Amino acid sequence: MTDPRRALPSVGVLLESAALRPLLDGFPRSLVVSALRDAMDMARQTPDAAPATPAEWASVVRAELSLQERRLLQPVLNATGIVLHTNLGRAPLADVAVDAITRIASGYATLEYDLEQGARGSRHVHCRQLLCELTGAEDALVVNNCAAALVLALNTLADGREAIVSRGELIEIGGSFRVPAIMEKSGAVLADIGTTNRTHLEDYERAITDRTGAIVKVHRSNFTIEGYTTEVALERLAELAARAGVALVHDFGSGLMLSLEAHGLHGEPTARDVARTGATIVMSGDKLLGGPQAGLILGSKATIARMHANPLTRALRVDKLTIAALQATLALYRDPAAALRDVPILAMLTAPAAGIRERAERVSAALRATGAPADVVESDASVGGGAFPAARIDSWAVCIAGDAGRAEAAARAAATPVIGRISDGRFLLDMRTILPREDEALVTVLAPTLGARAPS
Repeated sequence: MTDPRRALPSVGVLLESAALRPLLDGFPRSLVVSALRDAMDMARQTPDAAPATPAEWASVVRAELSLQERRLLQPVLNATGIVLHTNLGRAPLADVAVDAITRIASGYATLEYDLEQGARGSRHVHCRQLLCELTGAEDALVVNNCAAALVLALNTLADGREAIVSRGELIEIGGSFRVPAIMEKSGAVLADIGTTNRTHLEDYERAITDRTGAIVKVHRSNFTIEGYTTEVALERLAELAARAGVALVHDFGSGLMLSLEAHGLHGEPTARDVARTGATIVMSGDKLLGGPQAGLILGSKATIARMHANPLTRALRVDKLTIAALQATLALYRDPAAALRDVPILAMLTAPAAGIRERAERVSAALRATGAPADVVESDASVGGGAFPAARIDSWAVCIAGDAGRAEAAARAAATPVIGRISDGRFLLDMRTILPREDEALVTVLAPTLGARAPS
């Protein structure tokens, strides 16, 4: 019996065929060859299902190349209703931040150059003044993310010494990363106290010894504990730390600069509120601050000076593009009204539900005009990013009737992928997390996959 694998064409013959030649015009030859070899390997495993003609081989290779392209970083439309969606890049940047990145990226910049002195400068000065001005902190330092900021703070203040933390604050954050594991990597020795639901000031007092390097308080930003609970306020921990002569590190996390209580979001302190306690604060730049990924450290001049001297600071430093975006974002907060208007995540969180409904109605009508089975329904949006975990924000969504799983998959496969959510068997596109300028694009990319006819 003849082995069917002997009938498979060679890679060289297929590359010279008229069917595959157009692929060589659109993709690097090495990629086409690699995809073709992968297809050959698959055909050798299942020869009965192997492509029979050069055109079929070209179709298989084209599908593989398209799949590889879709695995690259690309923009999506976030219709999940989760404003700070960690998997989708958290905070979209303000226009001024994007402009700042473009301006700085297109040429040289004063990253580490002092114009007044005509000599080498420091990249750490560029955001320092704004952070101190906006929060009231004595000094500030920017590193590449909040976990890095916590590692740097503890490595500087408690390397080889105990870091006291409540068991109720030993949390797990996104991607299965756990705060105790991050703390231990800093070189600090974890000393957990209290219980999951109740930790008292006396627990901290009893745990302090001559081996103690720091007290750590972690803001439980991605869940709530209710009922029979007790925790110690940061202000009281600050007093205890001062009396004991140990550092107090607060993993603040969210980076909120403006109170959102007037907009129905309660319980999250601002960075200025926390800075008043005198704790060394670590927080994120790409959460409620609405800037680029960064870890912001606020503290006393003496503490920040020690961190500057730590070799880890160089390993964890940010680049010129992060600095440019962060500096531009922070500058918006000098005018709170401008920040609420121009920082995208603040605009999303505070937009009136009536305006969201109007936009949903327009998008729904435009989709129906293309044949898509669209309607408008009430929805609940959420903050995401481990902030305001219990908050539910009134919103409106475009609902696509029919098979929810099929509609969701079709939206993800659009030219610009649209990420929605399935709720109660319905596929929803929550308009609170679609930027107003994206409304038309949402219709344009969904019409070919969800509509029965092209948009007029």
